[in-house]
Amino acid sequence: MRSLLYTQVAYLGHDSGHYQIMSSRGYNKFLQILAGNCLTGISIAWWKWTHNAHHIAVNSLDYDPDLQHLPVFAVSSRLFRSLTSCFYERELTFHPLARFLVSYQHFTFYPVMIVSRFNLFLQTFLLLFSKRKVPDRALNICGILVFWTWFPLLVLCLPTWTERVLFVLASFAVTAIQHIQFCLNHFSAHVYVGPPMGDNWFEKQTYGTVDISCSTWMDWFHGGLQFQLEHHLFPRLPRCQLRKISPFVRELCKKHNLPYRSFSFYEANVVTIKTLRDAALQARDLTNLVPRNLLWEAINTHG
Repeated sequence: MRSLLYTQVAYLGHDSGHYQIMSSRGYNKFLQILAGNCLTGISIAWWKWTHNAHHIAVNSLDYDPDLQHLPVFAVSSRLFRSLTSCFYERELTFHPLARFLVSYQHFTFYPVMIVSRFNLFLQTFLLLFSKRKVPDRALNICGILVFWTWFPLLVLCLPTWTERVLFVLASFAVTAIQHIQFCLNHFSAHVYVGPPMGDNWFEKQTYGTVDISCSTWMDWFHGGLQFQLEHHLFPRLPRCQLRKISPFVRELCKKHNLPYRSFSFYEANVVTIKTLRDAALQARDLTNLVPRNLLWEAINTHG
């Protein structure tokens, strides 16, 4: 139950990060620090830094940090050419270890998701204690210190170290559902290289997102992110309104011959694993490391 509450708090952090909840910027910032830093241990400064880039350049292999998971995952064979991340300002090297890990990524996807929360903790510390300019750095560090005070004390309430370790792993295993959904929304969608150009921002959002179809009584479980396209088009729209505008977005996509992809939670997992498997099989074939022509590239880039 605590773990499910943990995910709901993270959704509140997401909503406040988009300034959807409170009536003023100051109150929203307070909730961001409370839900993000103090209660989940993930810096809202780090989240804004990466999430804003994700919304602007959704599913760009070199601009969207949410697709830059080498050496563990690669959703497209284009990443086999060691692209330069314009977000992290470093090369995403497809070295032998990356090739080995990517070759089995459709098997390791769920196990990695179970422990992915530890990576978010690491990314938080790397940003807050880096030389990069971080808005409200001191406030973010104070919020993180709050989390790393109450959480260890909570774990230490358990009588044995075995129970403590199992408690932490079980907690993060449940929150893995949330991390999985973030991947379902984008991993199997269209990808491209470079920044979004010209006036095609709306088109990039439709091609780069996947919705999760569910009953209204499951909206709480998905935290509004099941309407991923709607959220990307209207990022400051409260989640309770996303279902209402969904039919209008669907009709608009139909009118302009744009994709509106919506799968059940199970179907979204299936297509995501298929995407990972396709890239894994390509990674195993050394001849696929350098595309031979434009036709090869078109066939081997999903979406």
